[in-house]
Amino acid sequence: MAFDQEDVVLAARMKALGHPARVAIVRALLCAEGGRCCCGDIVSRLPLAQSTVSQHLKVLRQAGIVAGEVEGPRSCYWLDRSALSAIADAVGGFDDGGAVAKPAAGVL
Repeated sequence: MAFDQEDVVLAARMKALGHPARVAIVRALLCAEGGRCCCGDIVSRLPLAQSTVSQHLKVLRQAGIVAGEVEGPRSCYWLDRSALSAIADAVGGFDDGGAVAKPAAGVL
């Protein structure tokens, strides 16, 4: 049995958010003026080395939560707000309101 592709994407995104440094990076990008932030600006907000922040940004980019581009000597990043909305919608569906189908007996 193959998993639903939307569930695979959701799980990858949630896994990417499973580290406090990545959550902090997302928060920093949420507060960024104009919705964009360069790597150096993110580094200045966190108690992490630039190389560590870059590695975490790579994970967030691979999960589709963050997008970015090189602008001259700097790399700038922004959030994919549709990805964040999809995560919020999916997690909101985990309540007991019946929005999420219950698994069949014996399926976890």
